[in-house]
Amino acid sequence: MAKTGIKSAKQMERHLKGIANHYRIGIILYLAKHPNATLDEIVESAGANEKTIGEHTRRLNMAGLINKKYRGHFVEHSLSPYGKVFVEFLQLFQQIK
Repeated sequence: MAKTGIKSAKQMERHLKGIANHYRIGIILYLAKHPNATLDEIVESAGANEKTIGEHTRRLNMAGLINKKYRGHFVEHSLSPYGKVFVEFLQLFQQIK
């Protein structure tokens, strides 16, 4: 099958499942306003424990929605290009009444 640049249903499923949790939605919305946030900063904003948020950032990274950059003892998190598209979608979706 030739590459057309259009995502398959299976590829889209990976991204959609990546945000299918209220913590993960909160994390990507937080990263839209706070790029390069550390895990501690995300934990504080989410109001959950480090282990929980660490698992959710791992899943977001595996889904291709966030990037992780290792800086010594810290890991900085930022939105991937796909994550930015999902933020736009979520912000529009929030406005629907």
